[in-house]
Amino acid sequence: MLARKSARKALPRDWLVDVTYAANGREAVQALQNQHFGLVLLDLTMPEMDGVQILEAIREHKWETFVIVISGDIQPQMKDRVMSLGALDFINKPVKAERLGAILEMYGLFQASLVE
Repeated sequence: MLARKSARKALPRDWLVDVTYAANGREAVQALQNQHFGLVLLDLTMPEMDGVQILEAIREHKWETFVIVISGDIQPQMKDRVMSLGALDFINKPVKAERLGAILEMYGLFQASLVE
């Protein structure tokens, strides 16, 4: 629960989006089957199905969504693996708002408001 809340808090404050939480990997897959998500923030370590299994399901079912993986596992092999499965990017825990915001802007998913 703490990881989900910290990821939510790292989203840009002025980004008006609906957020759906999944308590485990199976819930995440069920949500992906029933609804379109433009972006998934995916933890690699979850009960019932891990993030790699979810990335494999996304690929298998051809669900169109951007995925940013969040993990404390910073091994280069894991980063390479999730990227090869279609992840857009990889963020180390804890999620920092600046890093997430920069990734969202880099891929055109969010543009910070210009202050006059």
